Amino acid sequence: MHNWLLPEYIEDVLPAEAARVESLRRKLLDLFAVHGYRYVIPPMLEYTESLITGAASDLDLATFKVVDQLTGRLMGVRADITPQTARIDAHMLNQQGVTRLCYAGTVLRTKPDGLAHTREPLQVGAEIYGHAGIESDIEVYGLAVKALLALGLSGIHLDFSHVGIFESLVQSAKIEAALENEIYTALQSKDKVLVATLGASLDAVTRQALLDLTDLYGDAKVLEKARQVLPKQQAIQTALNDLQMIASALDGVDIGFDLSELRGYHYHSGVVFAAYAQGYTGPLVLGGRYDEVGKAFGRARPATGFSLDLRGVVQALQPALMPSVILAPASGDVRLLDKINTLRSRGDAVIQLLPGEESSAAELSCDRQLVLKNDSWQVEKI
Repeated sequence: MHNWLLPEYIEDVLPAEAARVESLRRKLLDLFAVHGYRYVIPPMLEYTESLITGAASDLDLATFKVVDQLTGRLMGVRADITPQTARIDAHMLNQQGVTRLCYAGTVLRTKPDGLAHTREPLQVGAEIYGHAGIESDIEVYGLAVKALLALGLSGIHLDFSHVGIFESLVQSAKIEAALENEIYTALQSKDKVLVATLGASLDAVTRQALLDLTDLYGDAKVLEKARQVLPKQQAIQTALNDLQMIASALDGVDIGFDLSELRGYHYHSGVVFAAYAQGYTGPLVLGGRYDEVGKAFGRARPATGFSLDLRGVVQALQPALMPSVILAPASGDVRLLDKINTLRSRGDAVIQLLPGEESSAAELSCDRQLVLKNDSWQVEKI
């Protein structure tokens, strides 16, 4: 085996693509900043008790684990930055009011997933802590749309659901955990036959409600249908009210609802959403409310947010091109050096050749060059 080969689903990002990814990362962080989201950089490694705990236990199989040579304790390489920001909010910042945080960093997962089908996504996200109202959820959805537009995407569509509806049915019927998981899986595939089979031992109202969930998807009109066919449980009515508020607040945005979509059911605690865009076959943004994550750090706080894999997003963009670069000859001419410094100070990229580098100058992909004309250095196209 050649020692330059990388593990499966791990890859280098070469200069042109790396430049574009970094430019888009900065653009997103700047967008978050003007909306009041403060940037944090959590560590790559933490003790597994912090990374995989409570509502974040679904991350267990996705997390690479190593032994800390200093303490002998088990550590994990982060597979998701969201629980880390919840820890920062709950324990490190410890603010009483609303806290807005954002992040951008590489995560590592044991199996490839997402649009890029990689084990090393570049996760970018924004989170709000300390506000339980639907207004903070709506702020997050609007920011997610702005983020996708900033990346140059079009045909954006948001899909919404609410885990509280299924959760209310489970609790009212006192469904055991094993059966709950089986029904949950059947709902994800909208397998009505299997849902009916699994619900055979349940009361007629709950069984019919579970079957109805498989048909409750579409535009905002589906919410009125849901009010008619689902049980009049308070938690279900509250969930439908929240979804109706979202439909009203996001007027002008292409949105839909799928009440059997329970992505992240064991992690989320309220509205969940996914964002799609033209040219992509899967979701670009995933998010929702996750009020219980902070409890593991001794301070449960209302929380809502979203994240995206920036490397996955760039997959459907046009091939990246190298940035425009100016070529300068190998010379100690003071006037040339002054010109190079002036160009660089205004943001132009300039490469000055080293002695003997002239023969390979074409590999630098420069599109302009500095030439001496009329006793002054001028920029010309190559």
